[in-house]
Amino acid sequence: MGAYDLLFDHLAVRVDPELAHRVGFVGVRAGGPALAAVRRGLATVRGTSATPVHTLGLTFANPLGLAAGFDKNATGIDALAALGFGHVEVGTVTGRPQPGNPQPRLFRLPADRAIVNRMGFNNDGAAVVARRLEQRAGRLRGRDPRGRPVLGVNIGKSKVVPDDDQAAVEADYAISARLLAPFADYLVVNVSSPNTPGLRNLQAVEKLAPLLAHVRRVADEATTDGRGHRGRRVPLLVKIAPDLADEDVDAVADMATAGARDGVLDGVIATNTTIARSGLVTPEDEVAALGAGGLSGAPLTERSTEVVRRLRRRVGPDLTLIGVGGISTVADARERLAAGADLVQAYTGFIYGGPAWPARIAAGAGARTA
Repeated sequence: MGAYDLLFDHLAVRVDPELAHRVGFVGVRAGGPALAAVRRGLATVRGTSATPVHTLGLTFANPLGLAAGFDKNATGIDALAALGFGHVEVGTVTGRPQPGNPQPRLFRLPADRAIVNRMGFNNDGAAVVARRLEQRAGRLRGRDPRGRPVLGVNIGKSKVVPDDDQAAVEADYAISARLLAPFADYLVVNVSSPNTPGLRNLQAVEKLAPLLAHVRRVADEATTDGRGHRGRRVPLLVKIAPDLADEDVDAVADMATAGARDGVLDGVIATNTTIARSGLVTPEDEVAALGAGGLSGAPLTERSTEVVRRLRRRVGPDLTLIGVGGISTVADARERLAAGADLVQAYTGFIYGGPAWPARIAAGAGARTA
């Protein structure tokens, strides 16, 4: 057991999870650059590095990314990348700022290496996050782009927008797409969080396909200059839930294949958190007392892998798949890549693994000898 494990098991678990997250994030922002220097030195001594991944028309330094949910407001992108993540996905960002659900809304299940959250897309809103990303772009302008993480921006529905009003939903997502696409290396439409009422209803293909097409149009308009010259095309992905029935996963796969053919969609992220609670080590009454929310972490490993494998069989070799959910070890990451994922992401594994975890998983999942 390492020092971080001892600290987590004997101290961190006694602190409110949301407070611990804020304090830990401050530490990452303060110490990330120094840890990055140590990490680079160790890689040189060991003579190993991760193999870059080329997908979505982008080059990822390694297969491992940080899933949306950790850096909701784009305040620590480069510090997080310094820990070893090849890409960082910020958000979920909504068109309007919102406080999220009442606290407490984040809970640990240490025996299961899992987390339950019902955060509710708490974020500063698309306008504020866009200004923050614009300021970052200004700071980085003229610097060597090598070593920068690929930046994903995950967008979702504002809580106040009814899910049964398709026009209102599309207009809400359009706010985020228009403001954020110019700064994103790729854009993600999140329709799979269980913590925004009605959001998962948008996974139905008859609602999802026109929503994605609308976001695609808006993103393209946002990256076109005032003279009508088309700028770079921002890849678009959709994030789905592990709780979809197999036939619904197939329907999403078929829609994604058609969307790729039509130039709308570039990939699928599988999967988000689950509302299921089966097979947990934590006593059932303790889990029930926590209430509603999405479960993340090790209990998702099997189902998330199944969904990735099913998607890959259905969509063929060309569509980009990002596997997320229950990745805690190098073996988990390698299994997800073997199942058909081009990239993997993690959140809960990082929380339980600590600041040295990303570099270890990234190197192990995509190691090559120098």
